[in-house]
Amino acid sequence: MEVIADISSLRLRLGRESSVALVPTMGGLHEGHLSLVDIARHRADCVVASIFVNRLQFAPTEDFDQYPRNLADDCELLENRGVDVVFAPEEKTLYPVAQEFMLEPPPVADTLEGEFRPGFFRGVATAVLKLFNIVQPQAAVFGKKDYQQLHIVREMVRQLNLPVEIVEGEIIRASDHLALSSRNRYLTERERAEATRLHHVLSQVKQGIANGDRNFHELEENAKGILCGHGWKVDYIAIQQCDTLMPAQVGDENLVILGAAWLGKTRLIDNLEVSATRV
Repeated sequence: MEVIADISSLRLRLGRESSVALVPTMGGLHEGHLSLVDIARHRADCVVASIFVNRLQFAPTEDFDQYPRNLADDCELLENRGVDVVFAPEEKTLYPVAQEFMLEPPPVADTLEGEFRPGFFRGVATAVLKLFNIVQPQAAVFGKKDYQQLHIVREMVRQLNLPVEIVEGEIIRASDHLALSSRNRYLTERERAEATRLHHVLSQVKQGIANGDRNFHELEENAKGILCGHGWKVDYIAIQQCDTLMPAQVGDENLVILGAAWLGKTRLIDNLEVSATRV
């Protein structure tokens, strides 16, 4: 496995490959990231994993400086999983000058995560587009835990006619169903035990929908109430239409329940898809 930090060397290295699959990451790797590497391995002859903590997607009050960074450990995990190339640029490499050209995502980017993290998807889309231009992969793999991000990247590729296949990877969970996340390491022992409640309440909403309940607002509010009653600060619990991420309406069949909430100083997100029979 090669670790490359500059763009020209990366392009020279990848120039001899017949096909490339990219797994973009911000490091702090866990089994969820590595499962995406496994998917990429079946999509191309050469697998590239990028490691870059993208300042553009962090608000000034967020955890940019504290975000987990350990390149040596991450590279060991990636090498053991069969990655061919790690692209680990310095910030000045990806942003040699102040980034004045920014990709403006569609209005859906201002909902859900975008409502509570203004400008987040603007930063994500700009960085991902840069990575696509640098690596020029035929496929790129993104996890479904960041459901809205996956949706926006797909739309970016579709609307800008980019020659990249966006491949999704399922959420990888711990044995107690907590979605794996780099930020889980922020949790105290007590908070880690409580953290599974987010998945539990989303599962209750899913069961309600599967049982025919179409009062989506009430389902959302009940879930919020349970979390708040156990000390969580809820950003949102939302039932949306899978393909558009617009609020679900009675008669929609393919739905996703998304949640984001704070447990102490740690923000956790999760989602569950559900198929609903028309009523």
